[in-house]
Amino acid sequence: MALLSDLFPHPVVQAPMAGGASRPALAAAVSEAGGLGFLAAGYKTPAAMYEEIKQLRALTSRPFGVNLFLPQPPAADPAAVGVYAEQLAGEATWYDTPLGEWDRDADDAYEAKLAILLDDPVPVVSFTFGCPSPEALAALAAAGTRTVVTVTSPAEAEAARRAGADAVCAQGVEAGGHQGTHHDDPHADGTGAGIGLLSLLAQLRETVRIPVVAAGGLMRGADIAAVLAAGACAAQLGTAFLACPESGAHPLHKRALTDPLFVRTELTRAFSGRPARGLVNRFVREHGPYAPAAYPQVHFLTAPLRKAAAAAGDPQALGLWAGQGHRLARELPAAELVQLLVAELGAASAPSNRGSK
Repeated sequence: MALLSDLFPHPVVQAPMAGGASRPALAAAVSEAGGLGFLAAGYKTPAAMYEEIKQLRALTSRPFGVNLFLPQPPAADPAAVGVYAEQLAGEATWYDTPLGEWDRDADDAYEAKLAILLDDPVPVVSFTFGCPSPEALAALAAAGTRTVVTVTSPAEAEAARRAGADAVCAQGVEAGGHQGTHHDDPHADGTGAGIGLLSLLAQLRETVRIPVVAAGGLMRGADIAAVLAAGACAAQLGTAFLACPESGAHPLHKRALTDPLFVRTELTRAFSGRPARGLVNRFVREHGPYAPAAYPQVHFLTAPLRKAAAAAGDPQALGLWAGQGHRLARELPAAELVQLLVAELGAASAPSNRGSK
């Protein structure tokens, strides 16, 4: 099978951002501009995922990808979720909304979504929060689909290689949104255990022979040049595309990326129960230290609060996912952003900028 990067002329991948940002219009614009657009199937029903695929196919004939979440284990301590719900009672009163029903299936309808993608294949399928079985990867390969597994360590990359993935997406700790670790370890919280992107790329280059897509805080063409020089075959950008008009991110989220009110990001469990990098707002400050390691139970629990805060125009209780480079976000149409990134990549890669004469 040909390499993943053979599917798109420019080494620019639009990250699959669950929660509504990665809608068909955004993915189509990126693919049409020569990058690789992605849909995010996370939190959607199988029918909704398939409907978005049909919409995307109507917008572009170029290759695109679909991202799936791997099923998660049951909450290690359900009582802790109940305690957190009690702590959030004041938020429910303030926003005049009940907390969400959190005792739900944690498999995100994975098998049903996978069955659809095997029955009606798409060019690329990527996976987050774990590594699919060798049988699933082999079935997708037989259907002509390239596969990518999100990894945050050399050990996870080696597991993906052994399982038969075509490539891995190396996610540095700088990345916005959820950390795609295969096993959520609450004992690592606050220890600085996450690996920075360039360090992760160097380790993968030394240990794993598999194509690597780099992700984590990348916002400019020079960033893309750096990760390509470090051994990646392409760069995956999420936060950089959030501000695009085709993005389905809430307007409050888009504005917050460059709002001087939000000065930093941090990893927090406050909204979902799993470490995710976002802008630090009131909700993160007040509830992050007490949120349990319980994903996706906490995600379901806080969903009504986030919806009510959005309706009230209050960004202080939204999950404002963003990478460390968020202040560099540019409000450009997605196709123009891809073109600008490619131009910046060319300028950064020119011999005069590499010290050559």
